[in-house]
Amino acid sequence: MASPKKTFTLSEDWAVVVLGYIIILLALLGVYIIAPTYDWGNGAPISDTVLSGGNCYRILIQFLFAYTIAILGALITGKNVATIFKSFPVIFLLTMLASFLGGNEQVKVLNLETVIFCLAIGLAARNFFNLPAWLKDTLSSEFFVKIGLVLLGTNVIFSDILKTGSLGLIQALLVVLSVWYFSFWLCKKMKIDKELSIMMSSAVSICGVSAAIATSGAIKGDSKKLSLVVSLVLITAVPMMIAMPWVARWLGLSQEVTGAWLGGTIDTTGAVAASGTLVGETALKISTIVKFSQNVLLGFAAFAISIYWTYTKAASSQVSEKPTLKLIWQRFPKFVIGFVFASLVFSFFIDPEIIQTIKSPLKSLQGLWFALAFTCIGLETNFRDLVGVQNRKPVLAFLGAQAFNILITLLIAYFLFGSDLY
Repeated sequence: MASPKKTFTLSEDWAVVVLGYIIILLALLGVYIIAPTYDWGNGAPISDTVLSGGNCYRILIQFLFAYTIAILGALITGKNVATIFKSFPVIFLLTMLASFLGGNEQVKVLNLETVIFCLAIGLAARNFFNLPAWLKDTLSSEFFVKIGLVLLGTNVIFSDILKTGSLGLIQALLVVLSVWYFSFWLCKKMKIDKELSIMMSSAVSICGVSAAIATSGAIKGDSKKLSLVVSLVLITAVPMMIAMPWVARWLGLSQEVTGAWLGGTIDTTGAVAASGTLVGETALKISTIVKFSQNVLLGFAAFAISIYWTYTKAASSQVSEKPTLKLIWQRFPKFVIGFVFASLVFSFFIDPEIIQTIKSPLKSLQGLWFALAFTCIGLETNFRDLVGVQNRKPVLAFLGAQAFNILITLLIAYFLFGSDLY
């Protein structure tokens, strides 16, 4: 009897690296997707903006491009292509609806990010409708966000960070170390399991959702715990984004200190940019640089956590599992390599003029994958699980860690950017 034919497949982490680099390579070759607009309101008819012929064409092209990447991802990871073929258009349609809601001029005044609408629509669909099995079984939030993280590497340019000096990196390092250890200590005191503690500490201290995903990959974390952390990050980002610029003005902080405070505290990059805009151009510039500086630490943090987790699991395992280099490599999230390598290549080997040409298309695609991921997270999440009794301690720990983050970052920002050092 003939043995079954083996097919070549890649792990999800390596698959997203391959797919991310295909997108980057196409952009470098001049093949990139022009982002559609979802802006509407203030009396302008939707038929002239979102629903114009040219914009509908751009939406269609973006859909077909992302659809192709998703199907290719299913093929090379050995997933059921037929179910991806059916489910992806639904996820894209819900994401497009969220983008439309977030594109309203009145909504933009509130600085609400599209991903918040993606999460809300996903949660509503999951909790008020009976989703078909073929949709629930093929949701790929981590797959989508990992592609976005690989593309994020093209926007983390070391030369841009160094133009503002080393203070942004110094602050990022001080904030990440102090907030991470405080958050982990607090979780331990509240008897929260170590897996959730690590994901939560990384999310609060480094860069929100991106850090939570990277950490989850490093420790092979539970998807429900990851969804809880991501939801907490997005829910708290909105009030912080709106309130902190007002508090900074009330305290009489300079734009330099305010920007450093916002960049080091608010978890999502888009929310940082939105809150920085409310303060001024200088605040926007410094807040973005500080946030990018923390993004740079993402790869190092994931590497350190993967080593720590390997040794921790080996120490607690009844069957001794020696933490060899091979085992550490197996546990390390490979998509982080894609993020770091893309950042290095775009920082030192790509002509700045080429970067300026393809920066916007790549960033829009990065945003698309993140938006698709948050729609999936909403579709994966039972709202009762978020507000259940079992999550009260994690929610309190997250809020406590975030409060510490706000205070310690303000002190560090004031010392570095409000003194003669700047």
